[in-house]
Amino acid sequence: MEPGSAMLRIGELSRRLGVSAHVLRAWERRYGLLQPERSSGGYRLYSEADEHRVRVMQAHLAHGLSAAEAARATLRETAAGPRSPGPQPAAGPPALSGVDRALAEAFERFDEPSAQATLDRLLADFTPETVLRDVLLPYLHELGERWERGEVTVAQEHFASNVLRARIAALGRGWGRGRGPRALLACAPGELHDLPLLTFGVVLYRNGWRVSYLGADTPMPDLLRTATASPPQLIVLSAVDPGRFAGLEDDLLRLAGVAPLALGGHGADAATARAAGARLLTGDPVTEAERLSHAGDLT
Repeated sequence: MEPGSAMLRIGELSRRLGVSAHVLRAWERRYGLLQPERSSGGYRLYSEADEHRVRVMQAHLAHGLSAAEAARATLRETAAGPRSPGPQPAAGPPALSGVDRALAEAFERFDEPSAQATLDRLLADFTPETVLRDVLLPYLHELGERWERGEVTVAQEHFASNVLRARIAALGRGWGRGRGPRALLACAPGELHDLPLLTFGVVLYRNGWRVSYLGADTPMPDLLRTATASPPQLIVLSAVDPGRFAGLEDDLLRLAGVAPLALGGHGADAATARAAGARLLTGDPVTEAERLSHAGDLT
């Protein structure tokens, strides 16, 4: 068997490595960690080299690196092929694995104790950033897609979202205190999906920011009054639905005149941000919060 020959579908690769398909797809998309070929039927097929890179990635994660750091190290060390030097996988490394499967099964049974126990294990083994970026956000994205396909009920989707909202919010407990720069975060009027923005705020807080969080469906007059009364160092307005920014052009310009403004979520686009003089946040909430915190320049 040739080391680089494509041979496995993603489900088989997931079972072999103990890493969920959600996470493997996220690592492929975000970091280029997997480099599949296509079968004649259009399926992705993964090679021995892909399997080796994931095992090296697991070893780095088990040694405490963030997902981004682990991916960079893995790609550097495995550039020469599957037998290139690099850390050997730790015996029985804690897996980011099967956890979304365990979460999905717990949520679909409305079994909060099991879901909480799974989250406890994750947060004991990995940094909150890794858990948020590589497990919870991909899981929530897939949950939304499954709801649209009718594979989960509204009740199941609401139950899972509310459990995760409470858990993510707990990571930001006390985020308004401190001496760091302050960020004012809100969802655009009518936007009810606030979990990406909540995640963004948690990661800002963990990078030294103070957070004032207004949450879902924030009226623009209230946001403007709040920002003007005590101008923050950053205002972030988020929306998943592109229609939420329609008709807000004048309000966005006024906000940008109070403090640096950033627009995030799938509903934000370059044209809207450019017209408002705002920064466009194009990556996932964890990556964008980390990038913004380390940039030193909010303009």
